[in-house]
Amino acid sequence: MARTVFLILVCMCLVFSEAFALGRPDVEFKVFQFPRNMIPRIDGNIDDWEIVPDDYVIGTDQLTDEKTPGREMNPKSLDVKVRVGWVRGLNRLYFCYEAYDDCWDMFYRRGDIFELVVDGDVSGGDIIRSPYFKGYDSYFKYQGVLGQNYHIFTPPGEGRDWAFVWGCQPWINDLPWSNYAYNYNFKEGESGNLILEFWITPFDYAPYDGPERAVVSRLTENEIIGLSWVIIDYDEGTDHSNINDDNGFWSISHHRRAYSDAGVAVAFRLMSLLPQFQKPIDAEWSFQVLDMNRRLVAFQDESYGEITSWLWNFDDGTTSTEQHPVHTFTKPGHFVVTLNVEGPAGKAKRIKVRDVVIR
Repeated sequence: MARTVFLILVCMCLVFSEAFALGRPDVEFKVFQFPRNMIPRIDGNIDDWEIVPDDYVIGTDQLTDEKTPGREMNPKSLDVKVRVGWVRGLNRLYFCYEAYDDCWDMFYRRGDIFELVVDGDVSGGDIIRSPYFKGYDSYFKYQGVLGQNYHIFTPPGEGRDWAFVWGCQPWINDLPWSNYAYNYNFKEGESGNLILEFWITPFDYAPYDGPERAVVSRLTENEIIGLSWVIIDYDEGTDHSNINDDNGFWSISHHRRAYSDAGVAVAFRLMSLLPQFQKPIDAEWSFQVLDMNRRLVAFQDESYGEITSWLWNFDDGTTSTEQHPVHTFTKPGHFVVTLNVEGPAGKAKRIKVRDVVIR
């Protein structure tokens, strides 16, 4: 019963998500699509991010200090820029975080933070509720399950993990669900530049007990996801004598509760490949078995370019010229399905060998 209620609530969130689950409704940022042969290496060398245009860069001018409203960012004290990327067919979000700070704090109990909130299905709602108020039963069932908070240390300092997941699912913080690399040469309390390169896996449902029941967010071209981040900048120096000595709580969502409320996340659109990385015409498709008992399968055309005709061969003696056909197979088997597309720029085909399996 509880599981049924949960699924109903998730469906309701999906229906109404874009209506209520985004902050700064007048703003939309872009997520750069990397070509499949140019996926960023997570090594702290960000040369592979040079293909990302400047209009994808999100800088300090987009941040507000939610601890001291009205205070302006001083780039001589803190200056950051963030680029976000994705790869079609790979449900990962890639981040390139570059920052200059006049005093890097790596204190083991705290330190400078890049705090990232991810709401892959834009369902909104609270992400963080303290277990001290709701009890640990609520913590294990709720915190970070529908949206995730990554408390990322910049940098982590000696012996500390790169991030702590502020939720009940610490398993998302490591391979195969995330990866990271830093590049910096300053010491505690010094000024300097930091590069943090990482990717994470967004989840629509991420339970405490591990990935077996988890639901990974499906990243789809031209769709909106919800992201927000807060940069917490401590300037204590090396003695840590004043824990209130800070340089701001800088939020991209312009909201104090950006770290805990996915409803104020900002819209990020998963962009198409830029024209210079596209073929003039390219065939691609996916499928979903609608009813295995009836052998009913829906095929989705995902081709690129200006296309005027489609020809599907289902490997059972039948074809279709529809763009998105729904096909009934008359017998079980492993089928080699082919899509041929044609347009002013030429022809292309995509063959998937024995991907479609019907019993």
